[in-house]
Amino acid sequence: MISAGISKGTRKYVYAREGYRCALCDSTKYIQVHHCVKRSEGGTDSVENLICLCADCHAMAHGMNLNDWQDVTREDIEQAVVEYLADYYAPDWNPWRAGPR
Repeated sequence: MISAGISKGTRKYVYAREGYRCALCDSTKYIQVHHCVKRSEGGTDSVENLICLCADCHAMAHGMNLNDWQDVTREDIEQAVVEYLADYYAPDWNPWRAGPR
């Protein structure tokens, strides 16, 4: 099944939830929506699986270090994304559970 992508309403909700800023570094430049659990790994387009990241943090989340950051790794970004969403949706957040999210 081919996904139609994130709906406009969902995208707007996620942008507003994060205050139109990167949830990790607070940048307001080049904000993008990122999936915590990739669609290719069963992740959904639900708001519980989405987070706003700036282009730099988003690139790093996908393993591209555009700014030659020496003290930040892809794993650091992935962990920060999980912690942010877990804190936001606690205590029931678990994007890896089976079934509809």
